[in-house]
Amino acid sequence: MRIVILDGSAANPGDLSWGPLEEVGEVVAYDITAQEDVVERTAGFDCAITNKTVFDRKVLEQLPDLKYIGVLATGYNVVDTGYCKERGIAVTNVPEYSTFATAQMTVAHILELADKVGLHNGAVQNGEWVRSEQFCFFKAPIVELCGKNLHIIGLGKIGRRVAAICSALGMNVTATLHGDKGVKEVECHGTHVKILPLEEGLAGADIVTLHCPLTDETKEIINSDTLSLMKDSAFLVNCARGPLVNEADVANALRNGSLAGYAADVISREPMLPDNPLIGCPNLVLTPHIAWAPVETRKRLIDVAADNLKAFRDGKMLNRIV
Repeated sequence: MRIVILDGSAANPGDLSWGPLEEVGEVVAYDITAQEDVVERTAGFDCAITNKTVFDRKVLEQLPDLKYIGVLATGYNVVDTGYCKERGIAVTNVPEYSTFATAQMTVAHILELADKVGLHNGAVQNGEWVRSEQFCFFKAPIVELCGKNLHIIGLGKIGRRVAAICSALGMNVTATLHGDKGVKEVECHGTHVKILPLEEGLAGADIVTLHCPLTDETKEIINSDTLSLMKDSAFLVNCARGPLVNEADVANALRNGSLAGYAADVISREPMLPDNPLIGCPNLVLTPHIAWAPVETRKRLIDVAADNLKAFRDGKMLNRIV
C-alpha cells in the first residue's frame, strides 16, 4: 500500500513516529498541504491520511487510484462521503481518542476563569508581589466552585467526563440533551445529572459548558437570546466547536458586563482571523485548539489510524464511515 499523509504536522510536529502507519505500507508525509496541491500530492497513492485537508468531489474525481481516506480526527466533514460511497472509497475516522484530554482542557478553562491563575502569575512576574504592602493581593475576584451550578449542553462521552470531574469539585451538575426529550436523569461515572430544558439550564447556571456536536440545530446555540437568559455572573466555556457560539454576541456580552467570562479552545474560523470580534475582549481566555494535543492523545490518534488502515487491508471494518 502507498500512503500519503497530507497535513501531518498537527498530530505529529516531530515528537512522534509514523511507525504504526509505516508497518502497513510505504509512507510519504507532508507537514501541511495547500488545497491546490492535494491532487498532485495524492495522485498515484491508494491511501490518503488527512486531518483538515479537504477531499471534496472535485478533488476526488481527479484521483482514480484512491481507495481509502483515513481522517486523523473524529469529525470527517472534510471528506465528501457521499461521493466516496458512490466510488467505493473507504473512509474512516478516529472516534473518542481525545475524551480525557478534552475534558481536562474544559476543566482547566473553568479553573482559569474561576481562579485567574494566568492573570496573577503575570502580575507576580511583573513584580507586583514584590511591591505589595500586604502578603497577598487580588487583580480580580476569585470564585469558589463548590456549590456552583454547572450546566452542560450535550452529554456525550466528554460531557459525562466533565460532569464527573466537576461533581467531584462540589458543583451541582445539570445538562441539556438533544433528541432524548423524555430523559430526566443520566448517570455519569457515578454522578447523577439532572436533565433540564435549555432555557431552564441556562437561567440557573453559574457556568455553562458546551459539548454538543455542530449541527444545523446547534449552530450558534449561544447567541444574544440565549445569553440574555444567563446570569451576569456566569461563565461560558467552549471546547467543542467554535460555531456553536455567535462570537459577536459573546463579545458584546463580555464588553457590556452581561457575561462574566468566556473561555474557549475553538473559534469559528481556524486559524483565528485578525478581525475576530473576540480579540481584545475583557474576561476572555482562548487557547489555539489544543485540547486534543497532549502527546499521549496524539500517539493514540496515530495508533488507531494505523489500526483502521490495517483492518481495511485485511478486509475488516473498523471505525468505518463509508
